[in-house]
Amino acid sequence: MYLYLKNNANKLKKALTSLLMVAVLATGSIEIFLPKTSEADFLADNSNIIKEIITSQEDTLLQTNPTSSIKVVKKIKMAITAYSSTVGETDSTPFITASGSTVREGIVANNLLPFGTKIMVPQLYGDKIFVVEDRMNRKKGNYHLDIWFSSYSEAKKFGAEIAYVEVLED
Repeated sequence: MYLYLKNNANKLKKALTSLLMVAVLATGSIEIFLPKTSEADFLADNSNIIKEIITSQEDTLLQTNPTSSIKVVKKIKMAITAYSSTVGETDSTPFITASGSTVREGIVANNLLPFGTKIMVPQLYGDKIFVVEDRMNRKKGNYHLDIWFSSYSEAKKFGAEIAYVEVLED
């Protein structure tokens, strides 16, 4: 096994890189356990392979922990309700937001924040990020957030909550 690994170092390096990239993306961390065999001796003798793999991960464009770089610029207490794409709850174009995009998971309506503002509601949704792309009736005011749901029954089930909305840095 030792000779096989030594003769195929580049293949091993590529395989380990791929495997570690998948492991890091799935778990957000790296743990390396070296077996107490000749493979461990090989890896110990060639520790630069492990260093290159870790460097490769650090240089990747994929973020392993997206919430670690999020900066909250302010917190606003709001009434939070839900809506769906029905003419009774919206206007005559229930699948088009006020910003012109199509409704989808993660869209919210608010009159205070500009279109494209990213927010979180940690009390209700943890680290889930929402985007302001719709508006509400003016009588709802600025301190009211409406979360889009794909069905009327889901929106009705959500009900109403009071929670802090965290506005995220652009």
